[in-house]
Amino acid sequence: MYIPRVLDNRLAEALRAVGGVVIEGPRYCGKTTTAKQACASAVELDKEAGLLLIAQTDPSEILHGDTPRLIDEWQLAPSVWNAVRHEIDNRGKAGQFILTGSATPRDDITRHSGAGRFVRLAMETMTLAEMGVSSSQISLKDLFGGTAKKTAVGGPKVHDYVKHLLRGGWPGLWDADEAGSRMVLETYVDEIARMDINLPGEMSHDPLRVRALLRALARNTANEFSNSKLAVEASDAGQPLAEQTVRNYLDALRRIHILKDQPGWNTHLRSRIRLISNPKRHLADPSLALAAIGASEEELMRDGKALGFFFESLVVHELRALSASLGGEVFHYRDSSGLEIDAIVELRNSSWGAVEVKMPEKDIDKGATHLLALKEKLAENVQERCAFLSVITSGQASYVRPDGVRVISLGHLGL
Repeated sequence: MYIPRVLDNRLAEALRAVGGVVIEGPRYCGKTTTAKQACASAVELDKEAGLLLIAQTDPSEILHGDTPRLIDEWQLAPSVWNAVRHEIDNRGKAGQFILTGSATPRDDITRHSGAGRFVRLAMETMTLAEMGVSSSQISLKDLFGGTAKKTAVGGPKVHDYVKHLLRGGWPGLWDADEAGSRMVLETYVDEIARMDINLPGEMSHDPLRVRALLRALARNTANEFSNSKLAVEASDAGQPLAEQTVRNYLDALRRIHILKDQPGWNTHLRSRIRLISNPKRHLADPSLALAAIGASEEELMRDGKALGFFFESLVVHELRALSASLGGEVFHYRDSSGLEIDAIVELRNSSWGAVEVKMPEKDIDKGATHLLALKEKLAENVQERCAFLSVITSGQASYVRPDGVRVISLGHLGL
């Protein structure tokens, strides 16, 4: 039985608007299954060598079929891109093709950008709402519309979040136990290091170094850090990676949708305080980070500080998936005065909401103080576009404080 995804409506809208839709995301996140709900015919290039050969040598041959026609793992035959683009131009109709891919080929002079022909949609692993873990009583869309429910109670407890962090939002692990999930995810990480990385030209990669880099990224989840720090942390026998090698590996991880940057938010301030715009970094699902370092449920429950960072990464994952369906993006804020905000969700109409993530209930006041301080620093025209200030917690109560800051349980958040 198909489990509805937050991307479904956005996909339907895109198919009504343009000739082709490209769905991109990490392997195993459900791209093909979702695309099959919207297509009328399909060809899967990773299932049969003969189909792939035809796609590589005569790509126009695989375009015939009822529309929308799904071409799955199109990046295995990059020449498909231009063939689809020309066919969209020839037909002059919307909703002709869906391309899905777990990697983004490098741009080259033979591949047109696709502007006006394609819409790109990023697919994440499943959200808590999609999995039924969140009650979805408080809608992100309604938060931006000013009509969100003010109170809610119940939902997951801390140990429930820990179990979810370890299993992740992978559709194939829906019914898996902890041991089975761990085995699958550790294998997934190994395959990223061994096979999935593809460097430019004839450059080869060292799987052991990639594995060490993934561990370093995992240890620094939801933090800002430099490539030089990563180079040292991914060292082998005291020999750090070259920074250029780190850059190459990070770029490759982005192209296979495993590394997710959370950029710094750039906006106008009242004062002359300098904004610091280095990105925070996350893996596509917090479960990959935990698999990379071999963390267990017991270890997470004992280490509250580490759990806090992984919980923050989970919140950012949820906000990224939910806001994408609204055409939004997720940033973070830090300035030279030391003020930091964990997440800023901004829509294309420039309306925004700020989020502090606090697991311990005792830190809610601190988070609210930071949020109010941020709003006070902003120029008036930016303040006016503020839709909400919120502290997201692992607690079981959502409510509005007297100062106007919303406290929202992650287990109540939905689209």
